[in-house]
Amino acid sequence: MTEYLVPTGASESEFVEKRSRFIGHVWPVESEEEARAHIEAMKKRYHDARHNCWCYLLREGGLVRYSDDGEPQGTAGQPMLSVFQKEEVTNVCCVVTRYFGGILLGAGGLVRAYTRGAKDALDAAGISVVRRWVEVAVPCPYALFERMKLEVEAHGGVLGESEYGAEVTVRALLPEGAVEPFQARVTELTAGQCRAGVAGEAFKAVPIR
Repeated sequence: MTEYLVPTGASESEFVEKRSRFIGHVWPVESEEEARAHIEAMKKRYHDARHNCWCYLLREGGLVRYSDDGEPQGTAGQPMLSVFQKEEVTNVCCVVTRYFGGILLGAGGLVRAYTRGAKDALDAAGISVVRRWVEVAVPCPYALFERMKLEVEAHGGVLGESEYGAEVTVRALLPEGAVEPFQARVTELTAGQCRAGVAGEAFKAVPIR
C-alpha cells in the first residue's frame, strides 16, 4: 500500500537567537519547479537578509537538494534537511532566513538554530498522511457517539463531519485494511444494532498531527 507523509499546508515561524532573527517557511510541493519558485520568492522577499538557506525533498525520484547560502558548510541546509528526513516527510520545501544580529553563533549554534527554524516551521504546517482511505458512515444512538469516535481512532481512522438528526451518523476515513475489523467491531459492540457502511474511497492527504 502506497503511503507517505507531507506537510499539511504552508507555514511561517520566527525566533531570535543572540540577536539574529530566524524566519522559517515550509510548503508542500509536487515538483522541483514549484520548490525553486518558493525559494526565489523568499530571496526576493528577504533580499536584505544575510542568508536564505533552503532544502527540498521530492518523493518522485528521491530528489534531495539543499543550500547553506553562505553559512559555513554543513551548518544550515543539511541540518534543515535532517529534520524532514527524521520525520519521514517528503514533497516539502523549506527556507530559513537569517538576519544577522552581530553575534557569531559558532558551528554548533548555527546547526541548532537552523534545525529549530525548520522544525518550528514544520510543526506550524502540520503533517498529513497520503494514502488510500475508505469513507465509512455509522448511524448510531447518541449514547454510543463517543464510543464510536474512540473506535474510529483505535482503528487508525480520522473523524469527518458527523450528521445530527434523530440519531447521529459518524463519518470517518479508515485505512483500507482497517475497514472489515472496524465493521466487525461496531457490530459486536452494538449487538448488531449499528452497522458501518462504506460510502466511498479516496487517495488523499489527511492531517494526522
